[in-house]
Amino acid sequence: MIRRPLHAWLAAIAAVLLPVVATAQEAPPLLHAMFSDHAVLQRDRPIRVYGEAPPGASVRVELAGRRVRARADGDGHWEATVPALRAGGPYELVATAGDRSQRVRDVLVGDVWLCSGQSNMELQVWRALDARAEIAGAGNDRIRLFTVPQVAAVAPRATFDQPVEWQPVSPESVREFSAACYFFARELQKHVDVPMGLVEAAWGGSRIQAWTSAPALRRLGRYDGELDVLDRYAVDPVGAVGAWGELWQAWWSGLEGIAADDRPWEGEGGGQWRDAPAQLGAWEHWGVPELADFNGMVWYLTTVELDAAQAAQEAVLELGPADEIDMTWVNGVGVGSTYGAGAGREYPLPAGLLRAGANTVSVNVLDTWRDGGLAGPASAHALRLADGTRIPLDRGWRYRVVPPDLGDPPRAPWQSAAGLSTLYNGMIAPIGRYGLRGALWYQGESNTFEHAFYGDLLRTLRSDWRERFGAGLPLLVVQLPNFGAPPTRPTESDWARMREAQRAVAAEDDATGLVVTIDIGDRYDIHPTNKQELARRLARNARHVVYGEAIPPSGPVPRSVARNGDAVVVEFGDASDGLVAYGADGPIGFELCGQTQDSCRYATASIRFDRVTLQAPGAHAATRVRYCWADSPVCTLFDGAGLPAGPFELPVPPMIDDDHAR
Repeated sequence: MIRRPLHAWLAAIAAVLLPVVATAQEAPPLLHAMFSDHAVLQRDRPIRVYGEAPPGASVRVELAGRRVRARADGDGHWEATVPALRAGGPYELVATAGDRSQRVRDVLVGDVWLCSGQSNMELQVWRALDARAEIAGAGNDRIRLFTVPQVAAVAPRATFDQPVEWQPVSPESVREFSAACYFFARELQKHVDVPMGLVEAAWGGSRIQAWTSAPALRRLGRYDGELDVLDRYAVDPVGAVGAWGELWQAWWSGLEGIAADDRPWEGEGGGQWRDAPAQLGAWEHWGVPELADFNGMVWYLTTVELDAAQAAQEAVLELGPADEIDMTWVNGVGVGSTYGAGAGREYPLPAGLLRAGANTVSVNVLDTWRDGGLAGPASAHALRLADGTRIPLDRGWRYRVVPPDLGDPPRAPWQSAAGLSTLYNGMIAPIGRYGLRGALWYQGESNTFEHAFYGDLLRTLRSDWRERFGAGLPLLVVQLPNFGAPPTRPTESDWARMREAQRAVAAEDDATGLVVTIDIGDRYDIHPTNKQELARRLARNARHVVYGEAIPPSGPVPRSVARNGDAVVVEFGDASDGLVAYGADGPIGFELCGQTQDSCRYATASIRFDRVTLQAPGAHAATRVRYCWADSPVCTLFDGAGLPAGPFELPVPPMIDDDHAR
């Protein structure tokens, strides 16, 4: 063994420890996390640069030979505005405050796009068509990628709580990135030859309410109670959950057909209760015909016996995963609600809630897609006491199926993808007021059950994001594609109603584009993989809406409806190279309808120039014309450029009384 003098050992230890201490004491970055190596900044407009510094500090910002100053406010926030730059680079961005300095390298100036929505926007390149070749061939230093971490929050975040970075396109960086977003920029760059920066902020299964700020939602006047609970949840989560349980109970008790004494959160009251299988798990696999293909709500109920000493302790209710949303009560008091099938639940119980003897645990599970229910076995669910005792809830569960026609329950406002403002707070607010050229929005599947309100929600999101990122922010909306079984007769459709809401909102605003995808969905898969064609249509739409090119943005659009004797005539605009019908002499997919839901009839259609003439039995009495009206409609009207006419419903002018006209 080699012996060292004491001072040598101390010197060696110091050599190891001092860098660690220095690192721990390093000041935080001056620049916000959006400003990092390889960033893209928005061209042709003043560039907002922001970050954190000591309160009152003077901050100097340098970019492309331009120097500006800002002063940090009392909370340390600062923002400077660099004069507009044309597309170009690479540059260095430098921020200096006193003896502190931060240098960001390889910065480009071009067009920056926010790509947001749910799973079809999130769908990665490795899941898209021809993925192996797309990944292997990816390499473009002038397209940069930024992925916002998936974080839900009950209050707006000032920045990200996870490491983030800009990355040039490469096989490694593009693999997990949004296919729709990446392919869009690649296609657009063929026509707009500038660097592209892509900011992906998407979450599968998310509702539009989660992407909208709380102040914006309050302006709608529909969510005040839920938002009040959300405010309370930020400071008193246990109390807020109890208050939410009362709101949920009020919803249930207000349903038509629910008796006053039907309170399943307290025990078996109304309805038919049966024994659940001991292994629990997805109810589709229980062998119960009623549940073999059931999407909706099922109540679960069990009891747990405690002695006085156990009941006096603090406790946490453990539940295994629930697919996909649970609302849970203990002894009639709401204790938790979570969205997502992948993780278990842990709900702290309010003090004094438990009692000696029998305690009731009631769980309402809502499933909207594929398998649903509480995961098994029963031992996965338990009461965990403060002394470490774990009491499994394995005495047997009872269940009750809720008729689907009772509707969908309210969602707890703090839920990640199904809540209110949670993804705005955790994923949009942390971006700050970064300069954008526009936003792509692919969402709606999770809101089809509330299509009647979606138009107002989409308008609210649009104005909300414009308040943050700039007035007139262009928004390109992807209309929902076809999905599900094709119809054999005219039918009502939540998906069709959702598409109509999207169409109406886009039609009222010149800076909002609508991208029709009714022909590139997959009737067997809610996640169609042909994101390349989607991207081509998005890029075409952007060229018209954002860059002002004189090209039709997205296929034939209905301009007017008129009568011609017993026929109805629809005139179209925005058709490149005229109207064509695929696979038949005339297009199919048109319906003529009266006032009632069951009055629609398929119409025979013929094309002449830019008009489609419709004939059907009772056409003289039609008050509405519909096209492509089903979850997965068969419709064959296109233009010469191969772009489809999109779904719509429009009124038919009333018949003119000849005697009255004279």
